[in-house]
Amino acid sequence: MADIVSPEVRSRMMAGIKGVNTKPEMTLRLALHAAGFRYRLHDRRLPGRPDMVFPRRRAAMFAHGCFWHGHDCHLFRLPATRPEFWREKIARNRQRDESAERALTASGWRCGVVWECALRGRTALPPGDVIAQCAAWLKSGQPRLTIRGVE
Repeated sequence: MADIVSPEVRSRMMAGIKGVNTKPEMTLRLALHAAGFRYRLHDRRLPGRPDMVFPRRRAAMFAHGCFWHGHDCHLFRLPATRPEFWREKIARNRQRDESAERALTASGWRCGVVWECALRGRTALPPGDVIAQCAAWLKSGQPRLTIRGVE
């Protein structure tokens, strides 16, 4: 399928997509803050610039978009236009995610990942359940958390 806009317009559109303050991230941030958790945003001193860093709890949390991070759920579909480019780009994103998590873990941080499909789409969990799982993990001291949509 051919692209319906010119390469210049597509480039401008793609440049407008930012990696911070995404809707899944904002949903988590607002709910966790309301639950009494305090955090730092996008700390550049840590590998992978986690979306939320909870210094007192030595925990870092990522809100991953299913498309950009190549999640195996219904929200991810490889684009038909330039599939090789997208396959490589998403593979690099996944490698970067794994590398950041390994580096964080090696330096004593706990890592949590909440996937977009847990918050929206046909496999979404009730928002209160997602926040409750995040809160329980933050309080528990467990090393790892992954929340994904119900299959």
